[in-house]
Amino acid sequence: MGGAIHDKEQHLSYLKNRLQLLITSLDSMDSETAEPADLERFLQMINQIEIKAVQFKKEWEREGEGN
Repeated sequence: MGGAIHDKEQHLSYLKNRLQLLITSLDSMDSETAEPADLERFLQMINQIEIKAVQFKKEWEREGEGN
């Protein structure tokens, strides 16, 4: 995906966009045709968002130490 993200505004924008994509993905699932693989992809997306959120949190904590 794109380049490095370095400020809080960009971090939050990134997370909002990823969550919107997650919701769009979930909305597109049909209960009649959804399969376990669809939920697996959904869970992978959640995991990727969590990894990024933890990364951003650590960056914010490091920035706070410098002030």
